[in-house]
Amino acid sequence: MRLGYHTNSLQNHRLPDALELLAEHGYRAVAITPDTCHLDPDRTDDRQLDEVAQKLRDLDLLPVMETGARFLLDPRHKHEPTLMSRDRGARDRRVAFYRRVAAMGRRLGARVVSFWSGIDRAPGPDSEPWLLEGVRLAAAAIRAEGLEPALEPEPGMAVETFAAWQRVQAALGDEAPALTLDVGHLYAVWEGDPATLCRQAAPWLRQVHLEDMRRGEHEHRLPGTGDVDFDGVLTSLRDSGYGGTVCFELSRSSHQAPAAVAACRAVWDHALGGACR
Repeated sequence: MRLGYHTNSLQNHRLPDALELLAEHGYRAVAITPDTCHLDPDRTDDRQLDEVAQKLRDLDLLPVMETGARFLLDPRHKHEPTLMSRDRGARDRRVAFYRRVAAMGRRLGARVVSFWSGIDRAPGPDSEPWLLEGVRLAAAAIRAEGLEPALEPEPGMAVETFAAWQRVQAALGDEAPALTLDVGHLYAVWEGDPATLCRQAAPWLRQVHLEDMRRGEHEHRLPGTGDVDFDGVLTSLRDSGYGGTVCFELSRSSHQAPAAVAACRAVWDHALGGACR
């Protein structure tokens, strides 16, 4: 496995400085969220992407692409529009954003794009077919750029659990995306022992997010301030054969990023003896 960290948790650092900070602590991956502060998709050209790609190679950081920018598409409504937006034009904007992020990722050397469904704000009989169509369109757009789509269950969204992801997978078959699993979400929306769920999910995993979280509460916390069994889940992932990235996501802790980066590295070392691949 490769230890990584999210750029959405480094929002007070310029991107080159953030990448150097991670490399100094021995990280081997970075989850990049194109956003207003880092690689704004509407304002970043190929030359800038090539410069970042070279920096990533120089620092031996494998990028994975994230799409959770809060106000990038709508400056007044967090995370909107989404795949669950009933206005087709709005949903198309979300799908186009996913394709743009995938194209950026291809240039940066990434292999995976993580995305989520969005909140269903008009639940009804059309919810399931609308969800499946949206996920299918998003996955196809990402694949068109040569990257692998990975759907992340997110508390409160149309797909919020591993079980819900499994239903999407069963319905879409070959068109289904792979899985991004946020370990903290397994505590926020309890489905059973998280270490066991990590083992069950391993065959479909392409990206893992990690942070501390209290059971029943969706708040990304610094290690040691919640209920996550880091040793248990990291050992479970390793023993299951998962070989991808595990990226800490502390999006509300950018103001203390240097200390948080160090703390997360210490958690990794404690669980796995420092192995970072």
